[in-house]
Amino acid sequence: LGTSGVRAIAIDSAGRIRAETAITLPAPLHHGAAIEQQPVLWWEAVAKALDELTTRLDPATICAIAVDGTSGTVLLADGQGTPLTAGIMYNDGRALAQAARIAKLAPRDSAAHGSGSGLAKVLWLLEQWVPPTTHAHTQADWIAARLGARPGICDANNALKLGYDPLARRWPAWLETLQLPDGLMPKVVPAGRAIGTLAPALAQRWGIFREARIISGTTDSTAAFLASGAVQPGEAVTALGSTLVLKVIAERPVFAPEYGVYSHPFGNYWLVGGASNSGGAVLRQFFSDTQMAALSLQLDPDHPTGLDYYPLTSAGERFPLCDPQRPPRVTPRPEDDAQFFQGLLEGIAHIERAGYERLAELGAPYPTSVRSNGAGAANAAWTAIRALMLGVPLLPATHTEAAYGSALLAREGYSAV
Repeated sequence: LGTSGVRAIAIDSAGRIRAETAITLPAPLHHGAAIEQQPVLWWEAVAKALDELTTRLDPATICAIAVDGTSGTVLLADGQGTPLTAGIMYNDGRALAQAARIAKLAPRDSAAHGSGSGLAKVLWLLEQWVPPTTHAHTQADWIAARLGARPGICDANNALKLGYDPLARRWPAWLETLQLPDGLMPKVVPAGRAIGTLAPALAQRWGIFREARIISGTTDSTAAFLASGAVQPGEAVTALGSTLVLKVIAERPVFAPEYGVYSHPFGNYWLVGGASNSGGAVLRQFFSDTQMAALSLQLDPDHPTGLDYYPLTSAGERFPLCDPQRPPRVTPRPEDDAQFFQGLLEGIAHIERAGYERLAELGAPYPTSVRSNGAGAANAAWTAIRALMLGVPLLPATHTEAAYGSALLAREGYSAV
């Protein structure tokens, strides 16, 4: 599940894609700092995606399903899983007072810091009227439960922003001082574990005649990393989407909330990463996709423009430097659009390099190689610019869709049973 849609991919035991489909979601509703979606829209899109997917292969061969969702998107539901609230999206910014309350209690390395954390949003929701029997869900675990997973189970990656301690592998004691309702927080399991079987009514709907297992999933960005083919410490993945997201495999976790740097469990290793506010959204402020495709043919990676840009859509940066007042720097603008476009790409590539350098300063390895996903990964000239800037090989990702990473988790969980 992403912000704009749902994608489903089915793979076989060898990792070959056997079928895939995509369903568009309505845009989240924006009201100032409030950004919401109705959970029923997620479920309807998931159901439609699986309706279509099961017409493109023999549904009786489906043996396991895993779900990834947007990190930090939460809702409250009753004991039957019926939503009591809207889905509060990952980029909802209302929970400022709740974030300040958490900041007084949580240790520095907790992923629960900030108004974007799932815990801050849950506290905000709890301050509205809700029945006593209330359960906190992330987007991924709510969908998994609708599919048939045992209620009240969340994967360790999605649980991080609810305050889960991935090192101690438990909910921390400081959460008790928040006086949360009994049973609010889910049981946490690692990604890729069997957590139930497909609901009989759904198995009948899709023609799945065997008991397909529901496997604990992960966040959308971690699923995309899994899909890339990176597996060893030092291997990194850059997501070139609307924003710039960097992740590198490390042997030890790194936490630096002042830079938005957190670590997700990744098998026996950790994914250390951060996200800049720069990225493709800045490019679209100036050029359409058609214009960028044409201008890309005129780029000259071997001859840098010398333009010292820091491309942002508006003031404020979170990583690799944390400066809420950081202004965009996209001037002077040359008359040649191709030169201006190349300058913007160079500026984003410079931020990428600074980001990996920041992660290395904090204790993660500097990349030995970088794979890429997102729309920008297909731009060959930008890839050449980035390779020169980073000084390491830029390798093709095995796959770029997060849904493929979720399918890998489903395969892993099925094989482990």
